[in-house]
Amino acid sequence: MEHTEKLTTRSPQTPTPSRAQRRGARNHRWRRDTVELAAVFLSVTAADLVAKVVVHGPDGPVVLAASAVALVATALFHAWWSHRHQLHGPPVPDAPAPPGAAESAAAEPVKGPLDDFEETALWRIRTTVQDSPGSLARVCTAFAERRVNIVSMQSHPLPEGTVDEFFVRVPRSLTRADLTALVASAGGHDIWSAPADAHDLVDEPTHVLALATRTALDAAELPVALRQLFGQCTIRQYPGGAGRSAAGVDGHVLRLPVPSGDLIELSRPRLPFTPTEFARAKALVELDTLLGPRVPDVRARLTLPAGADLTVRRADAGDKEAALAMHHRCSPDTLRKRYHGPVRDADRYLDHLLDARHGQTLAVEAADGLIVALGHLMWDGDSAEVAVLVEDAWQRRGLGLDLMRRMSALALEAGVETVYAVTQSSNTGLISTMRRLAAPLDYQVEEGTLVITAHLAEAAEQLPAPWPTRPGRRGR
Repeated sequence: MEHTEKLTTRSPQTPTPSRAQRRGARNHRWRRDTVELAAVFLSVTAADLVAKVVVHGPDGPVVLAASAVALVATALFHAWWSHRHQLHGPPVPDAPAPPGAAESAAAEPVKGPLDDFEETALWRIRTTVQDSPGSLARVCTAFAERRVNIVSMQSHPLPEGTVDEFFVRVPRSLTRADLTALVASAGGHDIWSAPADAHDLVDEPTHVLALATRTALDAAELPVALRQLFGQCTIRQYPGGAGRSAAGVDGHVLRLPVPSGDLIELSRPRLPFTPTEFARAKALVELDTLLGPRVPDVRARLTLPAGADLTVRRADAGDKEAALAMHHRCSPDTLRKRYHGPVRDADRYLDHLLDARHGQTLAVEAADGLIVALGHLMWDGDSAEVAVLVEDAWQRRGLGLDLMRRMSALALEAGVETVYAVTQSSNTGLISTMRRLAAPLDYQVEEGTLVITAHLAEAAEQLPAPWPTRPGRRGR
């Protein structure tokens, strides 16, 4: 049988009453009850006397009037006495607060007029400060004085100084110039700021792990991961280094070596890179190299009105022979419209196009295993180039539109909101395909070359999911 004890705790501010104090409290209660009982009997007797005088005596109305005057006079005297006692008497002590109430009141912030901002904005601010005690505290104090709330921050150590990066929520009345002046007054220099949104508030280690997972599943995700890690930047890959400078950080340029001998170069004109960012990028590149070529096995069925069953899938370097065979079945005019140059050079582009690290290639495969169409999505900075090649015998059946819609959906999935196609003004087939994306288009003509740019964000609802099922991804 369990024995349970009930413990009662007392506040340290409440003393325990003694036995004498408890006896005195009981005596005082009895005296008060006796006085109240006597007052009740006296009131009943007075009321009975007044009633008899009023009923049986000749002066009843006079007695009632005198009683009323006496009551009014008594009430006025009591009000005057209470008021005088309140003004000149000693202050009445406040009633003691219940235990814990004082701590709760102290913990509750006192609201002021500057705490109730009608609208706020989220900003990302990066500044370089001296690597000395108190430098970060001065910046935080300056933020607090202007009611700038620091949502998150991280530090990037440098050989000389430290780069502090803040995500802050500020009143909309503060402009970019105000924020820059505020940080500068606290000792910051090389200040950079830009508007941010809620997506930027993801924990940095979690963000890097998610990008590493995407890169591990698909080699084509490496450029996308680097761009999402550093924001808007230009990514170039140079075979064999192409005489570029050594790997490392050089201000606004970050260079990463690849074990194959190539060199990946990232440039970000408005914001210098830090050694911490170089280490993160290098880890992603080393992971990509360790895993080697990899393309997820994703497929979708495509049924044409004529009844032909086709398969749309990702293509890789193993499809080079089948892609070359399709080239040889295409007419020179079809190859010229696709590659914008001599037909004899078309085969040389396949090594680059089928390398997953440069983008994604989609292949349409017939029932007999022949590739009858190719779609290329090639990353280019914060945009992507799209191109389609359909074998002559399979043209005007909707293959080009299906590939274009899938590639646009893949671009949106990677965070790229604009794609462009480079062609000639005479290529009416590609122009018509781009128009059927239901996205706003920009046209630019330079020396006979037509560049059509599609803004995909406004057509996101019309674009299908690239694949019915996709490894490691949730369906859209």
